[in-house]
Amino acid sequence: MVDVILTNVRPWGGAPADIVVSGGEIRSVQPAGPAPGDGDHLDGGGLLALPGFINAHAHVDKSWWGQPWVSYGGETTTQGRISHERAERDALGIPSADSTAAVLREFLRHGTTAVRSHVDVDLGVGLRGIEVVREAVVALDGAVDVEIVAFPQDGVVRRPGVLDLLDRAAAAGATSIGGLDPASIDRDPVAQLDGLFSVAERRGVGLDIHLHDRGELGAFQFELIIDRTLRTGLRGRVTVSHGFALGELPADRQLRLVEACAEAGVSWATVAPVRTAPLPWRAMREHGVPIGLGTDGIRDLWSPYGDGDILRVALGFARLHGLRTDEELAHAVELATTRAAGFVHRAAHDLVAGARADIVLLDAENVQDALVRAPRRELVLAGGRVVVQDGELRV
Repeated sequence: MVDVILTNVRPWGGAPADIVVSGGEIRSVQPAGPAPGDGDHLDGGGLLALPGFINAHAHVDKSWWGQPWVSYGGETTTQGRISHERAERDALGIPSADSTAAVLREFLRHGTTAVRSHVDVDLGVGLRGIEVVREAVVALDGAVDVEIVAFPQDGVVRRPGVLDLLDRAAAAGATSIGGLDPASIDRDPVAQLDGLFSVAERRGVGLDIHLHDRGELGAFQFELIIDRTLRTGLRGRVTVSHGFALGELPADRQLRLVEACAEAGVSWATVAPVRTAPLPWRAMREHGVPIGLGTDGIRDLWSPYGDGDILRVALGFARLHGLRTDEELAHAVELATTRAAGFVHRAAHDLVAGARADIVLLDAENVQDALVRAPRRELVLAGGRVVVQDGELRV
């Protein structure tokens, strides 16, 4: 049975087409014509159609979105921000199911239908953050698909008991566990990585390691991660998040690391922050190293910035890396959609038959115009369900 027929849209800016949706999936994409079959008919009005956006790196449990403004504080180092967050989060009710749901609604408003979210797991909060995120997802009736990375923001081996919490989180359904600056935070990269890889192998989950360390210190940890990935059963299941050091290294060193990442199946998640060195994205694309784009934190105790729009993050990636040609600009949008499928364990994420019916309509001339203007999302379907219409949330 057909549920929805989205008529007269332009997939990826191409010829007008009708998209037939059934059971939450795209059944067919066919040239626009007389409205086919039964089901609810939605007139796309000739708007540009894109797949739903994928946020490959978020922290939806940390936000104070929907609460009164919180002034930024704490020292600007990684450790300073961790300490400030730990001191202030309880007073703000973080983690909160209401704030988490508010953030997820903003993601939906901007067309993001799938999220890979790091969720803090530490000695203070335990596994409560994971429970909060799951509660928020249920409150939205599954309109946004959220994968959970159990994330040790306060360190791993320097906090005895955290590895056990990560193990319990993996056993309870987290699809990945995280790590954080094995050298500069735990000051024992071998011990942290040994512990994380052991849990990941035993529980059959992925690894996603935040690496802020710069230069050679960062490169050294890339090599440790790649080596362990090659020696374990985790090929294709390890992600480096941020990894600022890669863009700072000499070109020949960059290339060797990119080739090694490709061999190990290590992927990269970035939020393309200003004032960081561009990644060697062309070499990464050539060698098949996946790059995912994310928002990182949204209005949290680390930063007051962010509105949840992954298309603006794609624009930031394009500007940071000097993308200008039509092909390059389209590639930035692909990073936020089709090319990010693996970050949320989807075999396909596109406007094609068999894919989940996550569809975004925008009033734009083409993909490139949509990227540089980031216009309002006129209509958003998530799993075939209308969650945004005329720019307004319906969940």
